[in-house]
Amino acid sequence: MGLFIPHLPDLIWGTVAFALIAVVLITYALPRFNAVLDERTRTIEEGLALTEKAKGDQKDAELRAARIVEDARREASSLRDSAQAEAKEIVAAARTEAQAEAARIVDAAKRQIDADKQAAQISLRTDVGLLASTLAEKIVGEQLTDTALSGRVIDRFLDELDAQTTSVAAGATGESR
Repeated sequence: MGLFIPHLPDLIWGTVAFALIAVVLITYALPRFNAVLDERTRTIEEGLALTEKAKGDQKDAELRAARIVEDARREASSLRDSAQAEAKEIVAAARTEAQAEAARIVDAAKRQIDADKQAAQISLRTDVGLLASTLAEKIVGEQLTDTALSGRVIDRFLDELDAQTTSVAAGATGESR
């Protein structure tokens, strides 16, 4: 027969052996192989389903996170705006308080200046009166013992001095204009 064609008994025995092995494999191995493949397919499908669910959950979580971040930004903006408004109120209140305090200090300083001026005028008037009395005593050559007369002389002298000072001051302001 030829080189590539086997003998008939070898062909029959080879076919019978192949058929027996095929029956045993189909009967015992194929169901187990199919079960393993089915289990693997089911596991892969479950994994894909879980992956899809996880993707959906992740998208939901991202949306929730985005909403939370946006809410936090709005709240932060609101807090920042209220803090700025409160700061402006505090600054305005402090400015008002400072202006009131400055006005009080200026008023107290004016009163102190007026009191000092009045005290200086009284002191100056007394000193000038004493000097005038001493001068009058030296001019007259006698001591002025009558205190009422001495007081009238001093007052008249001081009044004349005030009148002269007032007229000189009025003339000076008229010239400076």
